[in-house]
Amino acid sequence: MSAAFPAGPINRVMGPALVLRGDDIDTDRIIPARFLKCVAFDGLGEQVFADDRAELGGSHPFDRPEHRDATILLVNRNFGCGSSREHAPQALMRWGIRAVVGESFAEIFYGNCLALGIPCLQAPHDTMLAIQAAAAADPTIPFSIDLAQASLAAGGPNAGQCWNLELAAGPQLMLVSGQWDGTGQLLARDSELTATAARLPYLTGFRTAA
Repeated sequence: MSAAFPAGPINRVMGPALVLRGDDIDTDRIIPARFLKCVAFDGLGEQVFADDRAELGGSHPFDRPEHRDATILLVNRNFGCGSSREHAPQALMRWGIRAVVGESFAEIFYGNCLALGIPCLQAPHDTMLAIQAAAAADPTIPFSIDLAQASLAAGGPNAGQCWNLELAAGPQLMLVSGQWDGTGQLLARDSELTATAARLPYLTGFRTAA
């Protein structure tokens, strides 16, 4: 699991991949509702897929030692459906996931991921099965996602394998330019914002004529 969170432009995501098979995996499975009571997102990574992991008694993909350093999550159709809780991508990110590749995503989950700098790229069903098979064959294989090209390449003994993915132009631009990072953009323009705020009467108080 990685503690470093994304910031600024994101051009590439690299690392091992974790395969999580199944359609319609909803946000209640990603992070059960009882964990929504938290006032901060710290610690959510430990609870990602908490109920599924408890049911499988240590054999869930997120519990397997060979996936400890995974940064890319490989899923199937309609991932992140269900309620619109932002805790779901927060939990994935805090576990260590930095990108998700799947057949399709629920719209709100996709948007919540984008707001955190987590790219969600799509692939047709057969392509997704081929990618998952390559990753499952050796969980230590490094993968590389090129966001500008919207492609996924395998390293290690599978070097040379490359798959074309789908990434809408708007999210692609936001990620590679850093526009997804609203907080970072505000901090980078602090002097401009301070100067603007100083000119706004509702922030500085109204002056009355003598």
